[in-house]
Amino acid sequence: MSEALRLSAEALYEQELNRLKQADRGVRPPGWQMSPRSVKTFITGGVCDGHVITPKYIGNERIVEMAIATLLTDRALLLIGEPGTAKSTLSELLATAIHGDSRKIIQGTAGTTEEQVRYAWNYALLLANGPTKEALVKSPIYRAMEEGSIARFEEISRCSSEVQDALISILSEKSLTIPELGTELSASQGFSIIATANTKDRGVNTMSAALKRRFNILVLPAPQDLETEMNIVRKRVQELSTQFQLQADLPSDEAIERIVTIFRELRSGRTLDQKEKLKPPSGTISTAEAISLLTNSMALASSFGSGQIGYEDLAAGLQGAIVKDEEKDKIVWKEYIENVMKKKGSEWRGLYQACKELNEK
Repeated sequence: MSEALRLSAEALYEQELNRLKQADRGVRPPGWQMSPRSVKTFITGGVCDGHVITPKYIGNERIVEMAIATLLTDRALLLIGEPGTAKSTLSELLATAIHGDSRKIIQGTAGTTEEQVRYAWNYALLLANGPTKEALVKSPIYRAMEEGSIARFEEISRCSSEVQDALISILSEKSLTIPELGTELSASQGFSIIATANTKDRGVNTMSAALKRRFNILVLPAPQDLETEMNIVRKRVQELSTQFQLQADLPSDEAIERIVTIFRELRSGRTLDQKEKLKPPSGTISTAEAISLLTNSMALASSFGSGQIGYEDLAAGLQGAIVKDEEKDKIVWKEYIENVMKKKGSEWRGLYQACKELNEK
């Protein structure tokens, strides 16, 4: 059997989870596999019986504590933020640490239906025998209610209002009526929902007040400073390099700093020294894009270069990440190259020349 392209968090961090569970002396809430303090240690890092627990979410630890505290109550959790603020990562880590299962997921899209939130039917069995328990197809939320675990609802704001509102009674009453069977499913202790929403999506503003009231809402900020964002990028690129077995050197701190600086300046519309205003590109250039850019640069260097990331590799990644609208973004990128990058000094000269040449083609 071929290896999985992406391991779940519970498989990837199995050893750390086992160590934390074995050493945990704290009080475990009903349905939880470890105490709240151990959940936090798993997510933000620490030491357990002499073993290092790697930090998996680099950011404000108070936000992690507030998220864990929310899940101790009967409130659902809604994580909101810009693209690349690790909403999905934090959602997965919380479900993994608390219940050891992060795979009860609904991916919100314009095509998500109410049946995917509640339950559906196996129509062959339904036609043969009518509505029976055997013909019922349970949604991830249904299974989480049965088991007393966490269901994840990704990009909830992309769904229609009818689909979103299907959650209201579930979150209010902690029960799900099945009129076809004349029964009702009551959630077991430990059940909760972690939803995520993107502040860049217009749909996030259409969530009803009634639904929002059923959630504790936490806003995940973008990395506050250059060093924090560099640490996030460095850690994730190293993980992806190992996962994909990229035969190239990891990007240098200088390369990471250059990419993160460019992204932060274009994202904020100002240079880091606040001296010059900039036109932002039409697309989103988040931390996730910086990670992808450097990972792709490693793949380029490995497959078609010397194994060391060169300026041409970085320039190709920057061109693809920033120029999403050929007409508008190419002008924005050209202005940045000539008005900002060119003035950054001799240490930026190589990257400046590579970006300029590629943008003029």
